[in-house]
Amino acid sequence: MNVGTAARLERIGTDGRFLTVPMDHGVSSGAIRGLRDVESTVAAVTRGGADAVLTQKGLAPRVHPHKGDAGYIVHLNGSTNAGPDSTDKRPTGSVEGALRAGADAVSFHINVGSVHEPEQIEALGALTERADRYGLPVLAMAYARGPGVDEADPEALGRAVRLAEELGADVIKTGYSGDPESFRHVVGSTAKPVLIAGGAPADDRGALEAVRGAMDAGARGVSFGRTVFQHEDPEAMTRAISTIVHDDGTVEAALERAGLAVSP
Repeated sequence: MNVGTAARLERIGTDGRFLTVPMDHGVSSGAIRGLRDVESTVAAVTRGGADAVLTQKGLAPRVHPHKGDAGYIVHLNGSTNAGPDSTDKRPTGSVEGALRAGADAVSFHINVGSVHEPEQIEALGALTERADRYGLPVLAMAYARGPGVDEADPEALGRAVRLAEELGADVIKTGYSGDPESFRHVVGSTAKPVLIAGGAPADDRGALEAVRGAMDAGARGVSFGRTVFQHEDPEAMTRAISTIVHDDGTVEAALERAGLAVSP
């Protein structure tokens, strides 16, 4: 790893742990709740302790004035929910464009097991090589997703994260297998930091239990989008997640610290 990549990784994490809030969902779903006033959401999650926020390049002017000292990641592919195949992620930008947008890192989504896997492998491999020339870290969103693929299968998730490392990713986001025991196989499949995805919003305790379980299995953080930005209090939810990711707190401590309802 070159010195530039190492330095920029520190901008999107804290002591090797990562709490990233992706907000690139406007491409797939439009101006949904939590993203219409993206400025307020960026300010809230960074006050709550997010290490970095992630958007497509076009939102950069709306992000920078409100993110404080947090890092900024530009996402470089996408698809829409209205199109013929949402797993067909197409390039939406370049390394050079991301740098012009003030990015500290870039991210790229790949669906391992989909019919579009070959093109996405090729694109991710080319991206990591180009990003390395500029010392720009790459966050690979490597999902087990496609016909007949169980998205929570630890074997499939392990293949996905290993593929991302083999192609040169610096940090890897993937789905959570559901329990610490099985997720240890996923984390053990790569030497790179593994973050778990959030998916559709769950209840607070359920989401935080997933974070705690993943961290217990050796994950290095989370990349939670809708679970955070669609929460009724994004700042509080971010603070709760940070309590686990950065302070190694319990679920109960996280709920209490964030002022969220503590229930059995």
